[in-house]
Amino acid sequence: MKRSFALLISMLFGAVFLVSTGPAAAAAPYCGITWGSLPESHLVGSENASIAKVRSGQHPCFDRLVIDVHGDVAGYDVRYVSPLYEDPTGAIIPLRGAADLQVLATAPNGGPGMPAPYVPGDKRELADVTGYSTFRQVAFAGSFEGQTRFGLGVRARLPFRAFVLDGPDTGSRLVVDVAHHW
Repeated sequence: MKRSFALLISMLFGAVFLVSTGPAAAAAPYCGITWGSLPESHLVGSENASIAKVRSGQHPCFDRLVIDVHGDVAGYDVRYVSPLYEDPTGAIIPLRGAADLQVLATAPNGGPGMPAPYVPGDKRELADVTGYSTFRQVAFAGSFEGQTRFGLGVRARLPFRAFVLDGPDTGSRLVVDVAHHW
């Protein structure tokens, strides 16, 4: 009787040990976000677009950067870089945060026959992101040869997505969302 009881106890202990050391269940994505941190590009030139304004917003699961464009922004390239360079000088633009996200829109900043160029009040502070979960700074990095570059200082190298939306009015918007967590 003692022997079968000891055998039963050791079998139960072994079963508990195997269950507790088995593979961990995959964690659910944060807020259902399945984005990654690799570059996102859709590079197509545009001759009928120019930068109109830059704005930002906070959402429960991500922070958002919106670049409003007169006309159609045809392409973009969004990627983590180290460091961010200014166009056309090549000067390094330091950004607050642990990671630098470069946002390139294939839309010039003004030109012949276009609306007046976008002129930020402060090139290094395009939007007030004080208190944001992820964003630390939004900066203008220049415009050259039909492309306009922005820098987004973020808290860490986090998942992001980029896409283009039509409107409002007759323009379009380049949208970049950066998740608060992995």
